[in-house]
Amino acid sequence: QVQLVESGGGLVQAGGSLRLSCAASGSIFRISTMGWYRQAPGKQRDLVATISTRGTTNYVDSVKGRFTISRDNANNTVYLQMNSLKPEDTDVYYCNARTPGATYWGQGTQVTVSS
Repeated sequence: QVQLVESGGGLVQAGGSLRLSCAASGSIFRISTMGWYRQAPGKQRDLVATISTRGTTNYVDSVKGRFTISRDNANNTVYLQMNSLKPEDTDVYYCNARTPGATYWGQGTQVTVSS
């Protein structure tokens, strides 16, 4: 089992920045890819960014150049630095961790960008 705890969401004005953190605990040695997803009420959960154990990253086109995902393997934490935030980035952001045979989710953290 893997437990994920997110932090760092909040309210920010358009053009501002936020940094999300996700701390993993439990069977962390089994974790491969970690990532961030986001979801609006009534909509599907969509990929934002992922990072492999070796640091290979992947981003959805809408956040490229604005968001940066990073990973601290020593502290079992993944980060999402979000710059130049737009109102359309408003969502609940979820941390994700994959192990062989299982996918884990955090509880979600709200990000609200005001115009």
